[in-house]
Amino acid sequence: MTTRATRPLLSTALCAALTVALTSATAMGPATSTATAESPLAAADGAAGIGDAYWPLDGNGGIDVARYDIVNRYDLGSRRLAGRTTVELVATADLSSFSLDFLLDVDAVTVDGAEAGFTKSDGGHELRITPSAPLAAGSRHTVVVTYADKPGRYSYAGERNWLADGHEVVTMNEPHMAPWWFPANDHPLDKAVVDVKVRVPNGREVISNGKLRGRKVGRDATTWHWRADEPMAPYLAFFAAGDFTIARGKHRGLPWLVAVSDRLGANDRAASMRLMKRTPDVVAGLEKDLGDYPFSVVGGLTTSLDPGFALENQTRPTYPAVGGSYTSLVVHELAHQWFGDDIAVQQWRDIWLNEGFASFMEWRWSETHGKRTGREILKSYYDSMTAQSEFWKVTVADPGAEKVFDGAIYGRGAMTLQALRNRVGDEVFWRILRTWIKEQRGGNGATAEFEEVAARVSGQDLGAFFTAWLRTPSKPAATADNGLT
Repeated sequence: MTTRATRPLLSTALCAALTVALTSATAMGPATSTATAESPLAAADGAAGIGDAYWPLDGNGGIDVARYDIVNRYDLGSRRLAGRTTVELVATADLSSFSLDFLLDVDAVTVDGAEAGFTKSDGGHELRITPSAPLAAGSRHTVVVTYADKPGRYSYAGERNWLADGHEVVTMNEPHMAPWWFPANDHPLDKAVVDVKVRVPNGREVISNGKLRGRKVGRDATTWHWRADEPMAPYLAFFAAGDFTIARGKHRGLPWLVAVSDRLGANDRAASMRLMKRTPDVVAGLEKDLGDYPFSVVGGLTTSLDPGFALENQTRPTYPAVGGSYTSLVVHELAHQWFGDDIAVQQWRDIWLNEGFASFMEWRWSETHGKRTGREILKSYYDSMTAQSEFWKVTVADPGAEKVFDGAIYGRGAMTLQALRNRVGDEVFWRILRTWIKEQRGGNGATAEFEEVAARVSGQDLGAFFTAWLRTPSKPAATADNGLT
């Protein structure tokens, strides 16, 4: 995510377990297992959270989701959403009940076709489901949740994330968005395939992740069907509905699709489309350093609404209208496709692995396009921030929930990487990043794991270096060991 809550978009960096291995949708099969009179389970209630200290209710214990099939209807005028989500999951423990993260009013729940009990708790964020019989560890199940409500009514963790007016909606936010429009195991540890169908009045468009799989036109409404090929963290799933101009093509074999809201003025529409069409070129530039783009399609969407930030929705980031010249913003969000989407955080305290890396790739873009080098940008940041600045008082490797998107996560995170580059040398540095991408591909990464990769690939003891940059809330000393001379 690139935020502009405290700094303008012109700034490169400052503006801006409990699961098992995922089971593919086809591998899920119909098999289920519940307790019988002959083999009762010592079942327990699944935990209300997956174990993240920042947001204890995020995610849920005892389940691993493989797939979401979301079928929603959205009325732009009333801002009412109604639908049904089918959740294919594996029980990772013997369960008498389990939870999904969901805010909307629920009409019914079934588990493997049988009616299940359900309650809402913890401020309406936890949908506790009690199947007709306990679930056995390792068994596969199909959960169907039916609902109808107005998402704009709800808040969670101090966030009111539904972004809509009477003409347009876009579901974009971080770290939470899914519970406003589909029931989810809402933590990056549990990636799943997401299949999205949204019905809107005829003449309106729906854009989502991945590829357009179909469009069914009825007498009054059209259902748009989108699905990405690769599993994703729930907050990276999105849809936008409204009036959009769509452009598409293929660049070096990679299909791309971009969209711009027709609610923008003519000049903003043209500028936004120019910026969105930079997407395939930016991907090609990033691939020179990072290797192959990790997904099967790419794109972007510019909304007429004012989210105040851009977001790295998997395969198709979403942007506010910022004009046609903010290529660095596109670089940031597309770099997230490697750092944040393909490699998701292990815990939210590891967020610098997303934001610091994406911000650093903005610096890299600058130097490969005839502007300031990463070394020059690092020096400028370091020299301009006095030791008394609040910028140095954030512990980057564990900032706390209230500072998870602080400017230091972006800026000091990027500084850490450039300082590491200075310390180990250019060739070794890029080998570290490519090793990290290769070894973590499709999974989750933690700060300690990155430190281990950096030390192993470089052959250096980097403990004091990372302590100075990531775990000490003060300005690092200007030494060669810290990559600053």
